[in-house]
Amino acid sequence: MLRASMEQVVIIGSGPAGWTAALYTARAQLSPLVLTGLQPGGLLTTTTIVENFPGFPEGVDGYELMSRMQKQAERFGARTQFGTVESVDFSQRPFTLVVDGEKVQAQTVIIATGASHKHLGAPGEHELENKGVTYCATCDGALPVFRNKPLVVIGGGDSACEEAAYLTRFGSVVYLVHRRDTLRASKIMAERTLANPKIKPIWDSAVTEILDVTQDKVTGVKLKNLKTGAESVLDCAGVFIAIGHVPNTNLFKGVIATDENGFVIPGTGAATTVPGVFVAGDCADHVYRQAITAAGAGCAAAIDAERFLAAQAV
Repeated sequence: MLRASMEQVVIIGSGPAGWTAALYTARAQLSPLVLTGLQPGGLLTTTTIVENFPGFPEGVDGYELMSRMQKQAERFGARTQFGTVESVDFSQRPFTLVVDGEKVQAQTVIIATGASHKHLGAPGEHELENKGVTYCATCDGALPVFRNKPLVVIGGGDSACEEAAYLTRFGSVVYLVHRRDTLRASKIMAERTLANPKIKPIWDSAVTEILDVTQDKVTGVKLKNLKTGAESVLDCAGVFIAIGHVPNTNLFKGVIATDENGFVIPGTGAATTVPGVFVAGDCADHVYRQAITAAGAGCAAAIDAERFLAAQAV
C-alpha cells in the first residue's frame, strides 16, 4: 500500500516513455515514483523481438528491453509501485492521485500511459476472447489449440505483419486479412511478409463475424469483399486482431485536453494544458508510435518537469 506522501515527480506508466522519464528525473535527484499500471512494461513486453531500437544489432526481446530500462532507472533512485491510478485531481498543486485506494500527492506528474489494442467490434469477438480470439500472437500463438491449424490475422500494418510472421511457426497457414489491396506496413516488413510462403494475404476484405459462439470456440470467420460485396466463410482455429491501438487516457478526459480520438494534446514541449502535468509516448502520439520516439518523448517530459520544479523553487 502507498502511504500518503508528497512526491516531486509521479510517472504514470512503465513503457519506454515512462522508464526513460524515470531515468532522467532520477538522475536529476528527483526520486521519481513510477506507477506501473495493469501492464508493467507496456505493450512492448508482448513483443518477442525488437529489431529497430538503437544499440541492439541482433534485436532484443521486448520484455528484456523494458526490464533493462527499469533496472537502469532504479539504479539512479527511481522507485517502482505496482499500482493502478483510479482517479486524478489536477485542479490545484500539489496534485492528488488515488492509487489502489490510497492518496498520493505530487508536485509534477508525467503521463506515459501508452495505448491498448483496438477491438474489431465484430459479432463473436467479445464472446470468443481467449477462446481463439486474441490480440497478441507472441502471448498466445504457441498454445496447443493453434498448432498446425489455419489461423487468421486481421490488419495490414507492421504489427499485423509481425503477428503473421510469428504465427507461421505454429499454424499450418496464416491468412492475413486486410481492408486494402496493399499493406500499410513498412517496406521491409511488407516484403518479408509477402515473401513468406505460409502467409496468404486476403485483400480488400473485412471480417464481419467470428464463428462459432454456439461451439464456444473459434471455427472460422465470415468475410466480405469490400469491392465486390461477395461474402464467404474461412475456416480457422484462431483469430489474431492487429488493427491498431487506442490511447489509455480515459482517466484524463475532461481534466486535460485530448483530441477526438483520446490522444493527449501536448502544448509547448511535453507540457499539457495543466501546468506541472506533462505527457510522453503513445498516449499523445498517433503518428510515429515507436519505442524509440516514446523514449525520446519521455526524456523531453522529464527535462520539462525538472525545469518546472526548478522554476517553482526560485
